[in-house]
Amino acid sequence: MKLNQLRYICEVARRDLNVSAAAEALYTSQPGVSKQIRMLESELGVQVFERSGKHLTQVTPAGKEILIAAERILEDVRNIRSIAQEHVDESRGSLSIATTHTQARHALPPVVQAFRKKYPNVSLHMHQGTPMQISDQAARGVVDFAIATEAIELFEDLVMMPCYRWNRSVVVPKGHPLLDVQPLTLEALAQYPLVTYVFGFTGRSKLDKAYQQKGLIPEVVFTATDSEVIKTYVALGLGVGIIATMAFDPERDDNLEAIDASHLFEPSITNIGFRRGAYLRGYMRDFIRMFAPHLTEEVIERAISARGREERMALMHDLEPYLEDA
Repeated sequence: MKLNQLRYICEVARRDLNVSAAAEALYTSQPGVSKQIRMLESELGVQVFERSGKHLTQVTPAGKEILIAAERILEDVRNIRSIAQEHVDESRGSLSIATTHTQARHALPPVVQAFRKKYPNVSLHMHQGTPMQISDQAARGVVDFAIATEAIELFEDLVMMPCYRWNRSVVVPKGHPLLDVQPLTLEALAQYPLVTYVFGFTGRSKLDKAYQQKGLIPEVVFTATDSEVIKTYVALGLGVGIIATMAFDPERDDNLEAIDASHLFEPSITNIGFRRGAYLRGYMRDFIRMFAPHLTEEVIERAISARGREERMALMHDLEPYLEDA
């Protein structure tokens, strides 16, 4: 049994049994992956995957248990390497972060700048995607950290910690009638078409919930994953925008005006998550503290040891008073 064989079966399972996609992700050939999987099955005496002709159709009952054990072994291997690297040179390595455009553009720059200054020999890799993609990458160990507002709590394999609280602003062209509505109401907002985030992105669920509670149906005419794109189309007159307040810059966005909408929507919380069981090198823990100072070493250890929803929710509740508003 070889580690590469375990990597192959795990990657094939992650890629919905698509051997070609797994081979591409592993930078190897499809025949090589297929051959190694068959060799492993022959050695074990059981099939990991069921087949129809040359195609894999599903994971066998034995395969499901083997995959769980294989993932655990591969995680241990990653941890062993990280421990060794920590002792060779604690200030050298890499850190990969998966996040949304809003976090990458507006929340992370000062943290990344400070981190690079302290750890010039650590290479940083930023991956952007949907909250579901981001959380999945962290849960599978593809990236070290997931930073997102939505979906991250759906993954049981992630250790999750709250970082900060934020809310929304309505952005409109200068001279827009909504600027005269004080205080702004959802009823007034519902009279205009909306330009906002894609569902499942950047706290969009809070927006939909607020409308539903008022018995209103928002007329969403344009959605995007990028607040800069949203502002562009608001300026073109497609509708009024709802974005994270942190994404509006009065100087840069001088063709628009922002109206505080924090009284209309529940605040959202951005979380940082990492794979349960992963070894956190010293500079990784330092990054967490730089991004959210209230996440002390004690809090990180408490989050790692939390088991079950009740313990996780208790931690979230205890940390809530320490969350800053972005």
